[in-house]
Parts: sequence; C-alpha cells; structure tokens
Amino acid sequence: MRGARHAGNALKQRLWTRRPQSTCSPLAARHRPGTVVSRTFASGSQKEPPNRKSESRHGRTDPAWQSRSSSPAQSSPSRHSQPEKPPRDWDENPDLSISAFSELPSLNFGVNQHMVINAEFKEALRQILWQFRAPIRYAFAYGSGVFPQTAQAPTSPSSTVHPKTSEAISTVQGTEGKMIDFIFGVSYSQHWHSLNLHQHRDHYSGVGSLGSYVVSKVQDNWGAGVYFNPYVTVNGTLIKYGVVNLDTLCTDLSEWSTLYIAGRLQKPVKILRDDPRVRLANQVNLISAVRTALLLLPEEFSEHDLYSTIAGISYLGDPRMALPTENPKKVQNIVTHQIANFRRLYAPLVDNLPNIAFTDPITSARGWEDDPSANARLVQDMDPIKRGNMVRRLPKAFRGKLYFAFQSRYQIPRADFNRMLEQSKDEDAKGIKRQVGGTFEQRVASESPLALRRDVSGAIKKTIAWPSFSQSAKGLVTSGLGRTWRYMSAKNQKFREGRRKEVNEAKLDKEQGEKKERGRGELNTWPGKRD
Repeated sequence: MRGARHAGNALKQRLWTRRPQSTCSPLAARHRPGTVVSRTFASGSQKEPPNRKSESRHGRTDPAWQSRSSSPAQSSPSRHSQPEKPPRDWDENPDLSISAFSELPSLNFGVNQHMVINAEFKEALRQILWQFRAPIRYAFAYGSGVFPQTAQAPTSPSSTVHPKTSEAISTVQGTEGKMIDFIFGVSYSQHWHSLNLHQHRDHYSGVGSLGSYVVSKVQDNWGAGVYFNPYVTVNGTLIKYGVVNLDTLCTDLSEWSTLYIAGRLQKPVKILRDDPRVRLANQVNLISAVRTALLLLPEEFSEHDLYSTIAGISYLGDPRMALPTENPKKVQNIVTHQIANFRRLYAPLVDNLPNIAFTDPITSARGWEDDPSANARLVQDMDPIKRGNMVRRLPKAFRGKLYFAFQSRYQIPRADFNRMLEQSKDEDAKGIKRQVGGTFEQRVASESPLALRRDVSGAIKKTIAWPSFSQSAKGLVTSGLGRTWRYMSAKNQKFREGRRKEVNEAKLDKEQGEKKERGRGELNTWPGKRD
C-alpha cells in the first residue's frame, strides 16, 4: 500500500511541471511517458501541486486563495487564460443560502455545467420558457430531444412529432422529431401552479380541477417531489415539463435524498435559466458523482469507463430499467455520443481532485477536450486514507445508507454505531466540522473491490428505488391514463428498437466470426500446403 501511495504522489507531482522528471515511480512512468503539462479547462479549474490539494491525507488546511467574485459566470473564459480558482473547501460545507452569483466561491464557478449547443436551437428552447407567465427561477432541457443518443445525423426538417415547431428545432432534430423534456425550478409550488392553471389548464389532467393546493401537495409529498405534464404543445413544439421546488431540488443535489433530479443533472443538460444556489448545489452533486464512481472503478480505467459509471448511477434501482420500457443500451448510447460534453462537465473536477489524474499523453495536446474520438486513460490513488476522506465527503443521505450497509457487514454493536454516526455529523455544538475520514471510513475504503462495489451499488439502489417507483405511479394520476399510455408505448418502442439492434449486432458478429473460420479452413486445405 505504501508503494501505491508513493506512486500516486509521484504521478500527481508530474502534472505541475513541463520538465521531464528524472526520477518517478514505476506506476507514473508506465502510465505517462514523456513530458506532462498542466491543463486549464473551460470551467476555470487547473491542477495544483499535491501539497495544496483539496483532499490531502489529513484534510483541508490551506485557506482560500482567491476572494469571491462580484459577478456571475455565464460563459466560458479563454481556454488558455488563468481564471480565478474556487476555495479548496467549497464542497465541504457549501452555503446553500446564497442568493446572488457574486456569492459563489469564484468568478467562473460552475461554468462547466453550461453545455454549448446550436445558438438558434438554444434561443428556440428559451422562447418556449417565455410562454409561461408563472415565474421560473431555474430551467434546463435534457434527454434525446436535445442531445442525440445515436450517430444518425439530421438530414432535413421534421414535422412528424411537433405540430408547428421552429425551423431551428426541426433542423437539429432532423427527420426523427422527438418530444423535448424540461425541468422547471420554482420558488413557491402552489403559487406557480395557481398561475399556470389559469394560463394552461389544458396541460393538467383531472387533478388540476382540484386546484393549485392539491396539485402542489401531490407534487411535494408524493414521489420525488416533481410534477410532470407530458405531451403538451407550447410554441408549436411537443414538450414534457416537470415542476420542482427549489428547496427540494437543492436538497437532492447536495444530499442525494432521492437522486431523481440529481441523477439527471449528472449527465449533460442545457441550462436555460440559472440560479446561484442551484449552481452551487449541482457542483456538489457532480463532484459527489465522481467520488462515487471512483469507489466502483479499479485503479486504472478510461474516460468512457468513468462517464459510463456516472451516467449509470441514476439507473441503478430504477424500476423502469427492469421493464420493457428503456433501451438496454441507453447508458452506452448516452456516453458514446456525448463524450465531449461529459468531458466538459467532469474533466475540471477530475483535475481538481488529488487522488485521480489523467495519464494519457493526448491530454497534453491543444484542444483535446473537444475531440469526440479521444478516450483518455486515468489512474486513481488507492491509498485507504485518501479514499476514506472521499467516503466521508459523500452526500449526507447517501452516506448514511452506505454506513448502515457496512454496519450489517461488520456486525457493529448499535451503541458503537450510533457513536460513530455522531462523530461523522457535519455539524456539532461547536459549529461546522472538517470532513476527514476516520478509521471506519478507511475500513470501508479498504474493502475488497467486489464487496465495495456491491455495498455502494446497494446504497444507490436503496436511494433510487422507492422514489422512482412512487414517482412513476404518480404519473398515472398527474398525466392521466391517455398520456401515460402514450408515454409507456413510446418507451416500449425504444426498448424494442434497442433489442432489435442488439440482436442484429450479435448476428453480424456471428456471421463475421463464421466467415473468418471458413477462411482459416480453406487455407488449411489448400492443395499446395505441406504438413
């Protein structure tokens, strides 16, 4: 273990110098031959030396090196500029009571969350939001209607799904028009639904006739706290929109109470209206997704492995994945066709963690971040002390489920376990405590890879299963039987198309294998061949 620790430190040290190291660990030499340079990403994150990292072996001790900014970050800075860096403890105890972008940890904080899409398409999506008089504080569009999950390029405008949509949407979606999914974050659920019922009564099922009070109670107290209105036409475009209270949204992002909205935001989305509190909470969500994925991955892995593990988190325990309602290769399709967006979302966070590093020479090339064919290699430090700190910094609600799983495994007496939980609280009578892993977290991190994957996956399933099931059941009431049947039929069609493609690929592989075998047989029976 000591050798692995030294190897990890040596590997990290190579990320902050342009000069080749005269001596380095065998691990670093094997993974990263040649010169390694530091990288600055569009989010404003840049690798720092190991002795100044945010997750050192003994926790965070350095003060913030930049004062807070006075203006929001809405666009990416120059790729080769030196942007302001956030304080090292921004994710340890985030202040989710902020109300202005100037209160974020740094000027360009969280800009990695903003995906770059076609400008006219983005404006068309924003025009849809303006059709709602009820105030929307935070909004994003997501799913295959915004980010393609197939390699098929758009060829001509489509009108098969949308009654009379804009040319920008038709051009981006091509011949296969798709319903566009939105999430709206609102401050006051009942007030919002009151205004929206007055303007768009046709968006609601029979529940709407009971008034905004009942609608808001159904939203907040049933399922994952989201109220969906699917298959409605706005601005000539077929959309589905979900309404969630900002408090519910921020709690899920920072604590993983349900992983319902947090899971969606762990994949590339197009943010159309931003909010400082949600941006901060979502950045916590994203770095938590990286830490969780590292507990599920081996020491060495690829970008595709990392992003597939992260994208798959929200589908573990989702009952829809056990039914014929989702493409069985959904995660693979999302990552394969959106790897550049995943890189924009996560590479700055990877670059800011001390126990993971890119080890591929391609990352030294200018503009590699935008190369969709790149699949860089990474390595993580398996030091149990650092991994224990990582376990300690998992979201609170999720961390509690993981702790209970290991209590059962270790047969820890209830009194001792309660004492351990008390010590792991983020706050006590003296104030906020530093999140440093203790002996229990280190023991968790030192488990065998198979046992650790099983228990982490189990905690994820326990987090997702019931909220996802109850949210799906709520859809029968909030959407109505007609729209629910239409939605389930569309999902079933995707499932059958995915299965059909999978069977065809297997058949093609089999035919190619048989063809190779026949070629070898003909070569062996050639008349001129000697024994």
